[in-house]
Amino acid sequence: MATTATRLDRRMYALMNNPAAKPLHATAARRRFAVGAHIALTAAQLGLLLTAYLGEQRWPAFAVLALLLPWCLATGAINAATRGLLELSSRVLDERQLAERDRVRALAQRVTTVLLAVGALAAAAIGWFGDTEGGGAGGDVRIGALVALVLAGVLVVHWLMPLWVAGLMVRSEPADEDGDE
Repeated sequence: MATTATRLDRRMYALMNNPAAKPLHATAARRRFAVGAHIALTAAQLGLLLTAYLGEQRWPAFAVLALLLPWCLATGAINAATRGLLELSSRVLDERQLAERDRVRALAQRVTTVLLAVGALAAAAIGWFGDTEGGGAGGDVRIGALVALVLAGVLVVHWLMPLWVAGLMVRSEPADEDGDE
């Protein structure tokens, strides 16, 4: 490539390609587990934040902090499995990796679009079939708060979907042919 890698690029490349992390993502089952755990931890954190916001309680916010370390570990496992496909600068990726990153982003965009369409249809159905009388101003505020939280959740899913898709799409490395003989 025309540009050279910076010191940060080289450091991130070494971190994302560290062989010590290989046991975390050596098999497809482990990669699927890491992605599933990441999705579950993300959903749990969003649910706890919703509980904290609607219930005006503080303990769920502390529970979110407790889940942050395992969430970061799962993120690291997925990034190691993808060898930093989504985190590394374009300067350090080859043409194959750039094409793979484009495929991952395109698929993630399609999945997110479907999820948004389902959400929009569900919101329309709730508005159409829901109780529109007797809600009062208090009900409108509650719905407004829920809409804001749902939009925050959609933003998180939109942000993380490429990582999840990349973690599920990554293939196992071929066996070392020299060691098999």
